[in-house]
Amino acid sequence: MKRIFILFVLLFPLAMWAQNYSSKNSKAIKLFEKGQQALYQSREADAINYFEQALAADPKFIEVNIMLAEWYLDTKNAEGAMQYYYEAVAIDAAFFPEAWLQLGELELKAGNNAKAKENYNNFLRYDRKKKADSQAKAKHGIACADFRMKAMANPVPFNPENMGASINSKDDEYLPTLTADNNTLVFTRRFPRKPTTAQGINEEEDFYVSLRDEKGNWSKSTRMPEPVNSNDNEGAQCISQDGRVMFFTACGRQDGVGRCDLYMCTRKGDQWSKPRNVGQPVNSGAWESQPTFSIDGRTLYFVSDRKGGYGGMDIWKTTFGKSGWSEPENLGPNINTPGNEMSPFIHYDDKTLYFSSDGHAGMGGMDLFCVRRQEDGSWGKPENLGYPINTLSDETNLIVSADARTAYYSSDRKGGYGKQDIYTFELPVPVRPERSLCLSGTVYDQASKQKLSATVSVLSLATGEIISTTTSDPATGHYVISMPAAQDYAIHVSAKGYLFHSQSHEALADQGDVLETVVTDIPLSRIEKGQCIALRNVFFETGKSDILDPSKVELDKVVEILKANPSIKIELGGHTDNVGKPADNQLLSERRAQSVMEYLKSQGIASDRLTYRGYGESKPITTNDTEEGRQQNRRTELKIL
Repeated sequence: MKRIFILFVLLFPLAMWAQNYSSKNSKAIKLFEKGQQALYQSREADAINYFEQALAADPKFIEVNIMLAEWYLDTKNAEGAMQYYYEAVAIDAAFFPEAWLQLGELELKAGNNAKAKENYNNFLRYDRKKKADSQAKAKHGIACADFRMKAMANPVPFNPENMGASINSKDDEYLPTLTADNNTLVFTRRFPRKPTTAQGINEEEDFYVSLRDEKGNWSKSTRMPEPVNSNDNEGAQCISQDGRVMFFTACGRQDGVGRCDLYMCTRKGDQWSKPRNVGQPVNSGAWESQPTFSIDGRTLYFVSDRKGGYGGMDIWKTTFGKSGWSEPENLGPNINTPGNEMSPFIHYDDKTLYFSSDGHAGMGGMDLFCVRRQEDGSWGKPENLGYPINTLSDETNLIVSADARTAYYSSDRKGGYGKQDIYTFELPVPVRPERSLCLSGTVYDQASKQKLSATVSVLSLATGEIISTTTSDPATGHYVISMPAAQDYAIHVSAKGYLFHSQSHEALADQGDVLETVVTDIPLSRIEKGQCIALRNVFFETGKSDILDPSKVELDKVVEILKANPSIKIELGGHTDNVGKPADNQLLSERRAQSVMEYLKSQGIASDRLTYRGYGESKPITTNDTEEGRQQNRRTELKIL
C-alpha cells in the first residue's frame, strides 16, 4: 500500500478541502471521500469497494482511476493497473503525467516495446515537474525499448547446452568458475539443510568441484572439503587461473566487517587453508560480494553497495601490493550506473570484463554485458551480449574460457535437472575477448628432480610489464598460467637459489583454431659453478650485435640475480647457426656476447665479475636443417664460472 499512501498525500490534500475534483457528481465524490477515509484507517478492501462504486457513478472521475491503478500496481496486478491508468490518461492526458511513466514501465515489462516507447514519450511531453530521476527513468525506458526492437530483429547465435548430470542435480547450481586450463570447474550448489538451524535457515550453499579428463568429460561433482565449506553458507566465489587461490563471499560471520564480506583461502597439494577474512579496506560496513581475480595475481574486482558509488550495487577493484590491499576504486560511470551492476568476470586476456546490469539499456531485468579496457587504462562503452542470450528475465553469472569461445552461465530455463542449472554455449564473435594461451606443467630441480615452488611470470617484451604471474604448487611443483595469444612475451621461472628459466612466446594470429593447453615441464639449475642457461629473450638486429629494446626485460632479470648473489662470476657466450661463413659467425657471436656484457656493466655490475666469449656455430644444441632448429641455435648463454 506504500505507493497508494504516497499518492494520496501528494495528489489529493487540496482536493479534499476545496472539493476541486475532476468530477462534479456529488454521489461519486462522497464515495471517493469514504474510500480515502478507509485508506487512512487501513481498511483497504472497503476503500477499493468505495472507489469502484464512485467510478460506477462517474466513469470519468480521474482521481478514482488513478487510485485504482495504484492499488493494482501495489498488488502486482499489471493488467488491472494498465486498465485504470489508460482510463485516466484517456480522460485527461496531462492530469497525472506519472501515469504515462507507469504505463511505459508496465508495457516494457510485458514486452510491448513500441507501446512502451510511446508512453515514455508522452510522459516527457506532459511532465511539468521535470524531476531528474523520473526524467532519467523515462529516457532509460526509451533506450531499452529501442534496444529491444533492434535486438529482437537481429538475434545473435545462441544454442545453450546443459552441462549434464555430472554437474547439475535436482538442486540449484550457479556461479560457475573455471581454471585457465579448462580442467577444473568450481560452482555453488544450494540444497535443503538437514536439520533446519535454530535461526530457521532451511537451505545451505556450498562449493562443489568437477574435473575434466583427457577426453573432455567432466567428473561427477563432489563437495569441496573442510575447511573451505562449513556449516555456514559459502558462495559467490572465484578461483585464480591455476586453481590455487579462491575468494568467496560469506555473510554474518563472527570475524565479519560488514553484512557480507570477502574471504580467501589457498591450496597446497590437495589441502586447502582455513579461509580468512580479506579485511579492510576491501571489506567495509556495507555489502561486498562476487569477486573475480585477474591473471596479474594482484587485482581483485568485486561488487559492493559501499558509499561513493553511482547507484545500488557497483563494481570496484583493489590491487595487492607491499602494504596489502589498496583502497578500493570504483570502476566509474562508463560501467556503473544508478541501477545495479553485478557478477563481474575479468577474462584471462585481462582486458575484457563481463558483468550483469539493469542500469544499461537492455532486454529487461539484469542483462549480460562486456566492456574492454582501452590502451590508456580507461574502460570503453559496455556492449550488450544480445538477444536471445539476454531476455526479459535476469541473466547473470557468466564466465568465458581462455580460448575465448565457450561461455558458461547459470539459468532457470526449462528442461534442466533442477530449477537452476549450469549451461555452456558458443559466444558470438563480436563479444568475444582476446584469445589466451595457457601453459601448464611442473617445475623441478634439474639434478634431484625435487618438485619446486617457483614464481612463473609472463612479461610484455614491449613494456617489461608483468602481464600474468603465479606460483607453482610447493607440494607438486605444478603450475598453470595464461596470457593473451596475440602478443610477444618473455616467460620467466625463478626460485630462490636457482638460475631462472626463460622462454619466449611469439604472437599467434587468430585463425579461428582452438588453443589447447601447452604442457611444458621446467627444470631449474642451482646457482653453482658450471651451471648454464640460455637467455631466450635476448634479441639482436639481423647480422648485427646491436641489442634490441625487448631484450632489456631478460637482461634486467640477469642483473637482478647478479645483485642478489654478489659472489658469483659469469661468462656470457654467443652462439650462431651455420648460415654464412664460419669466420663471420665467430666474429658476430663474440660481438653479441660483448654487447650483453656491456649492458650488464651499464646497470652497475662490476666488470671483474663478467667475461664474454664467442662460440660461433661450433656448439649447436639441435639441427641446423630447419628454421626452428636454427633459431634455437642462435642464442646467448649465461654460465657460472
